Amino acid sequence: MDPRVERTAHRGRRVSEPRRLSLEIAVSSPSGARAALDGGADRVELCVGLELGGLTPSQGLIETTVAVGLPVHVLIRPRPGDFVFAADEVDLMERETRAAVASGASGVVIGALLSDGSLDEVALGRLVEAARGPGAGGAGIELTLHRAIDQSQDPVAAAVRLAGLGLTRVLTSGGASRAASGIPTLEAMARAAGSVQVMAGGGVDVADIGALVATGVDAVHLSAKKPARRAGGSWVSLGTRSTSADSDSHFVTDGAIVAAARRALDAPSHPAAG
Repeated sequence: MDPRVERTAHRGRRVSEPRRLSLEIAVSSPSGARAALDGGADRVELCVGLELGGLTPSQGLIETTVAVGLPVHVLIRPRPGDFVFAADEVDLMERETRAAVASGASGVVIGALLSDGSLDEVALGRLVEAARGPGAGGAGIELTLHRAIDQSQDPVAAAVRLAGLGLTRVLTSGGASRAASGIPTLEAMARAAGSVQVMAGGGVDVADIGALVATGVDAVHLSAKKPARRAGGSWVSLGTRSTSADSDSHFVTDGAIVAAARRALDAPSHPAAG
């Protein structure tokens, strides 16, 4: 059976034809969102600092990206590093969640862990309330648990708990550095997640998409980026040890990669997962 049908049937839904799996593109600008839209993406995850794994974008960036016309899901992550957040960081994420929704975001992308590697359900509950509670965006705001789940002690067990926390979907590599290396865990998460959508992401290339779809996931996420050379003359070190900050290039969304990913995702058949 086509895995797109099998996944839906497993959830007890009536199936007449294969589902159209969703394509999400990580972008950092309105121009990136336009490239994603033109290439056939269903939505974008908006962040800055992709080279750091993504950080929260500014309110102005959210507003100008929303104006492109594609659903925008905003990453809420105040700093690089681990996902164990101090109390003041959770307070900040609450404010950033409210600001993102007020700026027109269709969803927010959140995550927090305790020091033992389990989900920080208290922090997550506060962020869900900030997105959907009184004066916020209401039940229509989608909530994605980001790749904090890949740092958790048991991604499959964590996936089981997400529906009860009010999450819409989870972005995961199956606990591996790249989604293509996490196939067995992705399969297990797709079976265990219930009503929560499982979205494969993390180092995804177009060539990986067939195998990822065969795991039974609901969506695929990738950055579809290419380097853009800097303009201007000489380059002076910015006084940081960050390779990206000291580079003479940055990344932009490649519409051709987005379009190729869309074609791969919509292919009529895919190989079975190994």
